[in-house]
Amino acid sequence: MDHDHEIIICRCEEITKGEIIQAIREGAQTIDEVKRRTRGGMGLCQGRTCEHLIRRLIIEETGKKPCDVTPGHFRPPTEPTLLGKIGGEEDEASIR
Repeated sequence: MDHDHEIIICRCEEITKGEIIQAIREGAQTIDEVKRRTRGGMGLCQGRTCEHLIRRLIIEETGKKPCDVTPGHFRPPTEPTLLGKIGGEEDEASIR
């Protein structure tokens, strides 16, 4: 394997460039499909750090135009949120 393929693309899930390229070569054509096959973009940052790299690899491997590779989907909440805040409580003290 090429040393270039050992580069970590998704730091949250420790997914390498080689793993993403393999997923694309096996049929993943979108960011969401790469995410489902590799977990790349599913970590704490929700793809904020790696999605543009995954997108670029899809473009390079498939020959798609950049406008044809849509952003991945996010599942809210995309950051840790206190349930009390969602339920209408204003501060941490009132949650306890």
